[in-house]
Amino acid sequence: MSFSLALAIGAAVMALVVAGYAIWQYGPGMRERSVRCPVLKKRAKVLVDQREANFYCSYAGLKAVDLTHCSLMKGALTCSKECLQNL
Repeated sequence: MSFSLALAIGAAVMALVVAGYAIWQYGPGMRERSVRCPVLKKRAKVLVDQREANFYCSYAGLKAVDLTHCSLMKGALTCSKECLQNL
């Protein structure tokens, strides 16, 4: 009986660890993404601030709020809102 209980508790802890890692990895926050720039028509690596959206806004429930770094631009960002629409 105690082995079954320990196995059940271990399985529950593992499930919580896996769920916590998935939320940390794919949840809101600063994320590096690879996108195609609509202005220059090139691939770019961007650092995006993702926040929780309304449930009807996107499939994953996240939306890009701010673009903080782009590999195609040196210095200050001059992207318009059309860059954020493609993320």
